[in-house]
Amino acid sequence: MRYDLDDLRLFLHTVTEGSITAGARRMRLSLPSASTRVRALEHHAGVALLVRGRRGVRPTPAGATLARHAREVLDRTARLESAVASYVRPAAAPLRLLAGGSAMHHLVPRALASFLSVHPHIDVTVSESRTPDTVRRLAAGEADLAVILDDGAHDDELRTETLGDDSLVVIGQRGGTLSGRTAVTYEEVAEHPLVGLNAESSLRQWIEARLGPHSPAVRYRTVVAGPGVVVDLAAAGVGLAIVPRRTFGPDQPLDVCELLEPWASREHLLAWGAGPLRDATALAALADHIRHATRARPA
Repeated sequence: MRYDLDDLRLFLHTVTEGSITAGARRMRLSLPSASTRVRALEHHAGVALLVRGRRGVRPTPAGATLARHAREVLDRTARLESAVASYVRPAAAPLRLLAGGSAMHHLVPRALASFLSVHPHIDVTVSESRTPDTVRRLAAGEADLAVILDDGAHDDELRTETLGDDSLVVIGQRGGTLSGRTAVTYEEVAEHPLVGLNAESSLRQWIEARLGPHSPAVRYRTVVAGPGVVVDLAAAGVGLAIVPRRTFGPDQPLDVCELLEPWASREHLLAWGAGPLRDATALAALADHIRHATRARPA
């Protein structure tokens, strides 16, 4: 049988979002039209592809197989189109992406790896930037897309959407200082030696900007440039560390405690620049890869 590429895209969005309604929204289709397309796809396949329930849908074994192969087909189609287009399209200006230190550690590399491999004719300029500076640059049209923190997005003119949790937690060597604890305050953390990021990092500046004048001084045994090194040092027992929850994976030898401070709870937002779009299609594709990278990060 012949498969329509738009039907495959709709089916993938539906499986990813767990809802035909959400899949229709991603494809800019009405719900009746999307439902008809999905039923037609099942009819031509000759087998049920989705299990429908009160809380949404999930793929059957046949649907999961279709989704896996559909993703490969669409990726190969995108590469084919990009390869041919590279001979006829003039070189476009790079997309401009901004992100804070936390997103630059895990989210942005994942998104860029998949986006740039699928779109070889599109370049992306990436810069690390604190949320207040990022919001200003987006509003001024100096960037096309950004990953920012929810507490700094005070410009009502910016278009944003929630990406996911980026809350801060306290980590330490498994079986060490944090053993048996589930939550600690910043004052308790400050009683112990720490490992952290250098003073120029956006994450450290973000934390220090939220500490009161009477917050306890901390002793850093060492400061480094990347969150990944901080996690490795904490796992080795060098000291405790305050890091975003999704900086580390479940397989690392760590004890993890909630940080009992109101500023520790935060979310990543995806934000668009206010200037004229350079390439709406390319920008939408990059945004989609960032969303997918958010879902793929270890919890």
